[in-house]
Amino acid sequence: MIDSVPDLPEWPMFGLAEDVRPAMAAARAAGQAFVLGTLVAVGGGGPRPEGTQMVFAPGLVAGYFSGGCVEGDVAGHARACLADGRPRTLVYGEGSPWPDIRLLCGARIEIVLERIAADDPALDALLDAWTARRPVVYASDGTRRICAPGAPVFAGAVAVRAYEPTPRLVIVGGDPTALAIAELGARSGFETTLVRPKGPSAPPPVTGVAYRRDEPGEALAAIGLDPWTYVAVATHDLDTDRAALKAALPSEAGYVGLLGARRRLAGRLAELELDGTPAAAIARLRAPIGLDIGGKAPFEVAVSVIGEITALRHAGALTATAQAS
Repeated sequence: MIDSVPDLPEWPMFGLAEDVRPAMAAARAAGQAFVLGTLVAVGGGGPRPEGTQMVFAPGLVAGYFSGGCVEGDVAGHARACLADGRPRTLVYGEGSPWPDIRLLCGARIEIVLERIAADDPALDALLDAWTARRPVVYASDGTRRICAPGAPVFAGAVAVRAYEPTPRLVIVGGDPTALAIAELGARSGFETTLVRPKGPSAPPPVTGVAYRRDEPGEALAAIGLDPWTYVAVATHDLDTDRAALKAALPSEAGYVGLLGARRRLAGRLAELELDGTPAAAIARLRAPIGLDIGGKAPFEVAVSVIGEITALRHAGALTATAQAS
């Protein structure tokens, strides 16, 4: 039905999550086709980068392009695309057929809309890779689409996005600072796990945070530390800290940070070296943990930790883009 895409609510909670794959998975599970919108060109410093996507499905909207300037109009075109199956290219800003719809920043953006069936093979490949934590590249010309590792971009493809596994955050600890890091991590889009060895049987009262009570080495091995997993060690217990660092530092984890006073750091690093942790692994430890923003209250430390991890993630993305170009 042409009205199956919902009207956008006044409060755009649909735009808080960066990852649109959960919305795609929900539509596929319901056996519903959906419309995928991809931002394919940005001129004049738009608010969102090329590759940004939105999903429009019956009863569901996810992602955002402009922070409210164009989303309502895009939703209307998505209804029509879902109804007739024809792809569309939408232009807002200079050269737009809708001069009354402008971005407040003065940017020019182009968006491609495409209807994707619930049984589309590229969708299956994308969501299977998401579950298996494999990076892939999605490419489409609006009617033909491919999703595979590497760079399967074909002639005529205009909608292109590289997908990485969902970032994971593991916090070892259980005090207010550890809880604040866990809560902010979950709110920031990380699959978040709090590890508190021999902790309470009841999980922490923090929404979206998994909980483990086993020892750090066992917990980290069970979670699996790949390059998209970030570890924050914040226990105030030297033995637990050492066990967590011994497991995390030699792993493929993208980040390992340690909470603690700078004046005690040299001694703690020496203990790790005596315990057999390779020097190269020790050298990548971020300690004291987080960006130096001056605050020491739990959520101030959490902001500094999530900020440091986010800066590291985007620096890696920029490096990978530069190497590929």
